[in-house]
Amino acid sequence: MISLISYYADLAIGLILAFLLLSLLVSGVNEGIVRLLGIRSKFLWAYLRDTLDGAETADGASRLDRILDALKRLGRTPRTPPTQAVSPEEGRSRLPASLVGVFARLPFGRDPRPAFSQQPPPVESPPLAAAAGSVAAEQMTAEQMTAGQATAAQTTAGQTGQATAAGETVDPAHLAGQADPEETAVLTVEPATDGTVDGTAVGTAVGAAVGVLPPDQGMSMAELLHERLQEIDHAKRGRTSIADIPPARFAVAVMEIATEHGGVEALMRDLDALKSPFSRPLKAVWDRASHDLEAFRHGVEDWFDGEMERLSLLYRRYVRWVIVALGLVVTLVFSMDSLEYGKTLLRDNAYRSAVTAFGEAGPQALEPLREQCEPGQDPYACVTDVLSTPAFVKIFTHAPVSVTMDAADGPAWGWHGGDWWQRLTSPAHWPGFLITLIALLFGAPFWWDILRRVSGLRTRTPGSTSS
Repeated sequence: MISLISYYADLAIGLILAFLLLSLLVSGVNEGIVRLLGIRSKFLWAYLRDTLDGAETADGASRLDRILDALKRLGRTPRTPPTQAVSPEEGRSRLPASLVGVFARLPFGRDPRPAFSQQPPPVESPPLAAAAGSVAAEQMTAEQMTAGQATAAQTTAGQTGQATAAGETVDPAHLAGQADPEETAVLTVEPATDGTVDGTAVGTAVGAAVGVLPPDQGMSMAELLHERLQEIDHAKRGRTSIADIPPARFAVAVMEIATEHGGVEALMRDLDALKSPFSRPLKAVWDRASHDLEAFRHGVEDWFDGEMERLSLLYRRYVRWVIVALGLVVTLVFSMDSLEYGKTLLRDNAYRSAVTAFGEAGPQALEPLREQCEPGQDPYACVTDVLSTPAFVKIFTHAPVSVTMDAADGPAWGWHGGDWWQRLTSPAHWPGFLITLIALLFGAPFWWDILRRVSGLRTRTPGSTSS
């Protein structure tokens, strides 16, 4: 009974250890892809751009975005109704809404991260401006053009009225640019201070009215936030690599921006003028705090903490499918059949029991092991070779390329593509492959915890002493 329990304990530990190592391999490959493409950092800043700066213009999409949209339209079935076109007033989100967007549009499309700066945070920050390529910037440009045209028309009308009042006549047969010197002097008379807008202030009249500037005359809200975090930043292809912002630091940064902008209410007013989604939660927190700055800071911190939890859940939902794909690739590359591996583990215990019995029963105890030996091979050498390659080592010998260690010649590489493909196409191995794939989806932390519980390992805590 004790030996039977030992067999099953060895089986459990062997399976758990195999799943743990393969899960670590899947996690390592996934983390390498994420870090190489900067997906986690881009995912965070795409959310911050959408939340702080508002949506981007639909016509500002990159070539990759248009290609992906075209592929989606081609892959859509005729029964599926066509999606409604993006309204110019609403724009489009920078945060991807599909798995293809996370691992295609986000890493290879337009980078939402702010540019890296080696300079420390400045003492005085630039004024708040609309983000380049955003809906707010486009509308601000349109309003400036409309205001400029209205001002020009008003100025022309005022000048014409002054000329008429002075008794001067203007020849209607030619324009003001073709006027005579006497007419030019009449048309360039300074307008009276009766509400007429000066033409030199046309470019900044709209922005000055709401406290925000065009994109090329200041920084957006997301860029102002990064300006207060750049002391802990390091460059990655000329962009920020910040992928995690502590909620307390975010709240303090918002307080700093509000202080330089003239107060929280002034900041909320200008964010609302920029159509920033951040203005609504900011106003809700400000009203709940009853205009108390300390309570307001804690409220912004709690709000951002909740947003980061929601964003993490969204990110894990996308990454989960990548883990499934990587787990399938690892399972098929190593052709890891869990059922076959479990049988091999039990067979190893039988081999060891036979070798142990050999000391008492004599050479006839080696008869069960001769099936593993080649014809004419020395049984003792065969036993040594079989026991030196346990089942745990054999799980890595079914890959297309394998390596064996020879004491005399060193490592030797071998190609087993034919055997590997035969294992993949054999339906007898498919249930074992499926079990391996499902086991890898639990992740390395899960199997490490199970291994500690089964083997009795204990994690040393600070203050505990080893026995």
